[in-house]
Amino acid sequence: MNFFEKMKLARENKDHKAFGELLAESYTFVRHQTGTTMNKEETLAMVEGFFNSDAFNVESHRCVYENDDILVEHMVIVFPDNTKEAVLAAYTIENGQLISCETGATKIS
Repeated sequence: MNFFEKMKLARENKDHKAFGELLAESYTFVRHQTGTTMNKEETLAMVEGFFNSDAFNVESHRCVYENDDILVEHMVIVFPDNTKEAVLAAYTIENGQLISCETGATKIS
């Protein structure tokens, strides 16, 4: 099973622990809203919050491209504050784990 399938399954099952197993200890996430960087622990706390919210929903989720070095996914996300964004996420893969993610997003009215 590739990374995209594992991540999608973790999201569908709202399993932040399974999601966390995909991330390297040195994982970093660059937030598109602020340009700030989050580490693995901070990212998993955010993911757990999203997964525990009935108001968080991922729509139109698809893999754009994946190989041994990179995963690019696109999705439409409805956030708990009722905002909706089209999000493109690029993950860097190293030694069989995700080591970083950077996103770009467009707000949808």
